[in-house]
Amino acid sequence: MKTKTLRRLFSMLAALVMGLSLLTGCSEKNAERTQEQEDAQTIQVYLWSTSLYENYAPYVQSQLPDVNIEFIVGNNDLDFYKFLQQNGGLPDIITCCRFSLHDAAPLKDSLMNLAMTNEAGAVYNTYLNSFKNEDGSVNWLPVCADAHGFVVNRSLFEQYDIPLPTDYASFVAACQAFEKVGIRGFTSDYTYDYTCMETLQGLSAAELTTTAGRKWRTTYSDPASTARVGLDDTVWPGAFERMEQFIQDTHLTADDLALNYDDVTGMFRNGEVAMYFGSSAGVKMFQDEGIDTIFLPFFSQNSEPWIMTTPYFQVALNRDLEQDTARREKAMKVLNVMLSEQAQNRIVSEGQDILSYSQNVPLRLTEYLKDVRSVVEENHMYIRIASNDFFAVSKDVVSKMIAGELTAEQAYQAFNAQLLADEEPADNETVLTSGKAYSNVFHANGGSAAFSVMANTLRGVYGTDVLLATANSFTGSVLQADYNQKMAASMIMPNGLMSRQRTMTGAELKETVHAFVEGCEGGFVPFNRGSLPVVSGIAVEVKENNGSYTLTGITRNGKPLGDNDTVTVTCLATEKQMEAMLASDSGTSAGEDTWVKNTWRDYISGGAALAEPENYMTLR
Repeated sequence: MKTKTLRRLFSMLAALVMGLSLLTGCSEKNAERTQEQEDAQTIQVYLWSTSLYENYAPYVQSQLPDVNIEFIVGNNDLDFYKFLQQNGGLPDIITCCRFSLHDAAPLKDSLMNLAMTNEAGAVYNTYLNSFKNEDGSVNWLPVCADAHGFVVNRSLFEQYDIPLPTDYASFVAACQAFEKVGIRGFTSDYTYDYTCMETLQGLSAAELTTTAGRKWRTTYSDPASTARVGLDDTVWPGAFERMEQFIQDTHLTADDLALNYDDVTGMFRNGEVAMYFGSSAGVKMFQDEGIDTIFLPFFSQNSEPWIMTTPYFQVALNRDLEQDTARREKAMKVLNVMLSEQAQNRIVSEGQDILSYSQNVPLRLTEYLKDVRSVVEENHMYIRIASNDFFAVSKDVVSKMIAGELTAEQAYQAFNAQLLADEEPADNETVLTSGKAYSNVFHANGGSAAFSVMANTLRGVYGTDVLLATANSFTGSVLQADYNQKMAASMIMPNGLMSRQRTMTGAELKETVHAFVEGCEGGFVPFNRGSLPVVSGIAVEVKENNGSYTLTGITRNGKPLGDNDTVTVTCLATEKQMEAMLASDSGTSAGEDTWVKNTWRDYISGGAALAEPENYMTLR
């Protein structure tokens, strides 16, 4: 009898274990299925700057409440996206500011052709031509422009009764007149590669936009060609002649090569220089200081005025979207909002003008650009050639021209030779190997696995009990790949991520997590689930209600966090966010170097190992 009873009990236990096993298996499958659905419903947008994450992204999300958009601050570097492409991590939508078709060529086959879309059709042909591949396809679209030209102290011109320039000859005459009274007519911050590059191109914008100029540019940028392309002998020799003439007319010397932005703006502020090369933002800055300042264009030597423009960013879509109609439609909705007038208004700084490349965005110039309205209306807005080669070679060659070391002919030959030279192999020494890939898509039950890997790893690096990080701290998925130092360093958000560490009570930690989750005055306010913070060493429960978030619980080591617990806490955020979420004297730097990117770089250089992810958040 006892034997039968025992057998029944064993049978019941076996059935119970099997049932629990089946339930666990079903639960795991349901969790996997839920995550797959979340993955399919998420459109990932990589932004090149934290400022876009704070001002631009919340607006785009607000216009598409039914689309789950995950915004990530990536890197303003096409090499970063090439690495993602090579290792299966290319996002749905990419933005990049430091851009050229030449450098983007390896990405072409991975990107959608937008040539026949309404979004491309809205871009003025003058500008769209700069983004067309040789086969007529278009992978990248420009948004609004940052205008570069001459920032001019009008009060100095009036004080010395010198006429404002209206063409190149009067520009030179003004420089000469100022020199007679002991004032520099023009100088600029030629210590920077972009100033060298944009001066060279801006002086020849009229020629570079001719049929011959566009033909050369298309050949230089052709993604189908693997051959190195140098300068042509039709347009470019004259460009160096004009640069040489400009150097002579403005009396630039080797001393100008040491000037940085602060040096030049300080001279302008003190009345020591009448004009410098800069953006329209400088006009507002000096007008706010009470200096009568205006903005003038480049004056070509054929008398045509041109504005140098830098797109705030270019945008492209992943070709994989074409494999799923629903996802493609969502991504196109996101793109449409990203290019809208209202969204573009959130890209530019306060007081700046929207110089949009789109016909759908009306021209509205503030007082800061009113003097160049006719130039804008004539579409004389030149988009710079901004390949990595052009940045580097322009800095080298133009600097030597300014120093008097190269004539125009020698400069043309030197520039051409450097463009044609074989590229030096990149430093591909592996500093970090990840044997696993982790997704950065946010899941309601767990958070982002990739971000958890990064947060857990940094918690160990800083030797802290708890780590709190804003969601834009990390740049994307952890890929199953070998990382060289550049790509490994790019895993950290590039725009000034800081660290601060202090010992807190449990009650103080609750207040700090509350500020990260729900936002605080003057700080960052999460605007969708993907923008919720990342935590390590604790787990949090959060309630979602129509786009707002409430912290409902914190556990540590599986137990509710007690008010009297004592923990060391490291917070990662930008300086502005940190000041809002923590008192300025609250805690110390988590190391001698407050920049998280540098701390991470040093860690990976010593032979890094990544931590495992954890489920750190439950969103209900």
